[in-house]
Amino acid sequence: MTAIYNSPAASSNAIASSALHPLEPLSASEILAAIALLKAEKELGERVRFISITLHEPLKSVVLSFEPGMPIERAAFIIVLDNTTGYTYEAVVSLTASSVVSWTHIPNVQPPIALDEFFDCETAVKSNPDFQAAVAKRGITDMSLVCVDSWSAGWYDDDVEGDSGRRLSRALCWVRNNPTDNLYAHPIDGLIVVVDLNTMEVVRVEDHGVVPVPTEPSNYSTESVTDLRTGLKPLEIIQPEGASFEVRDGYEIRWQKWQMRIGFTPREGLVLYTVGYEDQGRVRPILYRASLAEMTVPYGDTSITQARKNAFDLGEYGVGTLANSLKLGCDCLGEIRYFDAVMANTRGDIFEIKNAICMHEEDYGILWKHTDWRTDQVEVRRSRRLVLSFIATVGNYEYGFFWYFYQDGTIQYEVKLTGMMTTGALMPDTTTPYGIELSPQLYAPNHQHVFCMRMDMSIDGNNNSVYEVDTEAVPLGEHNPYGNAFYAKSTLLGTEQDAQRLIDPFKARYWKIVNPSSHNRMGYPVGYKLVHGENGLPFAHPESSVMKRGGYMSKHLWVTPFDPDEYFPAGNYPNQHAGGEGLPQWTEANESVENTDLVVWYTFNHNHIPRCEDWPVMPVSYIGFMLKPVNFFDLNPANDVAPSPAKHTCH
Repeated sequence: MTAIYNSPAASSNAIASSALHPLEPLSASEILAAIALLKAEKELGERVRFISITLHEPLKSVVLSFEPGMPIERAAFIIVLDNTTGYTYEAVVSLTASSVVSWTHIPNVQPPIALDEFFDCETAVKSNPDFQAAVAKRGITDMSLVCVDSWSAGWYDDDVEGDSGRRLSRALCWVRNNPTDNLYAHPIDGLIVVVDLNTMEVVRVEDHGVVPVPTEPSNYSTESVTDLRTGLKPLEIIQPEGASFEVRDGYEIRWQKWQMRIGFTPREGLVLYTVGYEDQGRVRPILYRASLAEMTVPYGDTSITQARKNAFDLGEYGVGTLANSLKLGCDCLGEIRYFDAVMANTRGDIFEIKNAICMHEEDYGILWKHTDWRTDQVEVRRSRRLVLSFIATVGNYEYGFFWYFYQDGTIQYEVKLTGMMTTGALMPDTTTPYGIELSPQLYAPNHQHVFCMRMDMSIDGNNNSVYEVDTEAVPLGEHNPYGNAFYAKSTLLGTEQDAQRLIDPFKARYWKIVNPSSHNRMGYPVGYKLVHGENGLPFAHPESSVMKRGGYMSKHLWVTPFDPDEYFPAGNYPNQHAGGEGLPQWTEANESVENTDLVVWYTFNHNHIPRCEDWPVMPVSYIGFMLKPVNFFDLNPANDVAPSPAKHTCH
């Protein structure tokens, strides 16, 4: 899945950058150079972990004024954890100047749990005598079949004295029947192991009583499924002349009037930059930067093993580091262009995820059609969309993150949820209202998946405003004598607190982001509207730990003025944090968001009440939203799409 390269000995000599654009992701040589500079200048010991190394993104003004051939300043942003002291540091390292620009201690925070900490944690747990005794009490003697998931510890008012300030994991356990068995069919319930990730010591083994381990196997692999269905004839995706997209300078993409750049970070995964659409001879900006900024999974089960399951998958783990290599399988079909992701593990060695990002085209049915029944003239155009995606395995779950770009100027974001539900065990002859029994004594708890998008808007320029649009019926009377009239009412969301909004499907509510200084030929301010899909609200109490830490989940829409320090809606370091940071804190100032450089945050919530059909592996569920042009163009921008020749005959 990954290629590993060892870090060279510390050196003060930076490696010259070959970057062709200021937003190009750091190369392997740049990452190694940044690590070497930081190690040398700060005399870092062996017990430090490089939690995250990303491009230190330049100012907007630098990016927007950049022309090919101009000199490029390159810098790395690095989060460092000292396992000896438990201290977290943020560093900015200039690759251009070969120097450490800043080195800041960030007190009282815990950075995300890194991938190699998962493996170290499992080793520490399985080698602990108290843990071995606890699983032996449950009849488990082969430790090679025991699996340990390093869940984040969260933050609770009743935490055990002495836990405060420690970097903790609350590890949960499963067991396989054989080396390739589905472990999630066999939870070791009632057993929780608290581990100090700085020392990799087991702090305590919490044994809340033996619950029999469910024994029924629930395997899903090809060799495990008998009587595979037949009858499907081949369906081939063929592009004999190749794909219609073009990649320039490594990370710039052009397709059907769309232009954009892409990047990739350990925390966010795929990032879009400078998205624009060519119209009447110029590329008109729409988005400056867009990415998934947080994902929280609150569980709704009160059992001792499940009650503290609340994962902030970006802020506590980082979905970029968990991205799949798409070398295998059929995640994408057609003429594909892959992009690799280059990162460093916590010891400073480069690891490369081959084919982390997939780009391809998809046929998407009818784009538009009209039949003139008087003349029998038929005009129809087929829709094609550009797909940019990556898939991350976060413990038991798989998440596919998909951006779609359409020929009519529409942008769509979609999350595809699949993989494995986390599970618990029931005592014989008992049930639970907080989940569903999947097989004898095995159940999956109720939970939600809450996603928050950060979209730095630039509709025809940086200064934008946001309006809430509700459709309202006109009261029966003089102005509506037939009772049929309704209209769209637009309300300016002028301040940060005005712009904390909820969906309302009964009013067909949407939000539009407009540029009040730019108008189409009919005089309307140009804009894009955010059209929601499935959504809901958390069921956790406002005073619950997860809601204090993830206050962004309480609203579907937030709007803030652009601030280069505001990227993550639950704060920079939600891991083991008491909460209150991020969007709720930033918006207390109630700054103006009218006709300014603004960021739109959209939160959407998939409510997962498990069903038997989700086991042993889940069919994909879909959730997301659209950004659709609203008076951005003068006419249908897809009117110039050429007709497609008929290729197949109907039988």
